[in-house]
Amino acid sequence: MQTTDIIVLGVMLTAHLMVSIYAYLDAPDHGMEAGRWGKISFLVPMFGFFAYLFEKEERTKDPTEREEQFSDGVFEVHESRAEDTRFAESSGEYKYGPEEDE
Repeated sequence: MQTTDIIVLGVMLTAHLMVSIYAYLDAPDHGMEAGRWGKISFLVPMFGFFAYLFEKEERTKDPTEREEQFSDGVFEVHESRAEDTRFAESSGEYKYGPEEDE
């Protein structure tokens, strides 16, 4: 083995250990099992770490994100699509509640 081969192998192993340790130390902060994600990251190189990152992202989503989309009231429908919605009357005015047609 040449010196460059040893250096490249050392860098790859160090990076692999670092991402495994990161998953192990970071998992409890997101309500996940540290041992489980440390082992997965170590035993399944790269894929295990990316699986951890995706799972972490799913657990840290802001639960109010969906509610904020509609926080400013009823959504608006473009006038060209007004007839396609069940909220629109034929006169072009919107119905904002579950009232029955008169």
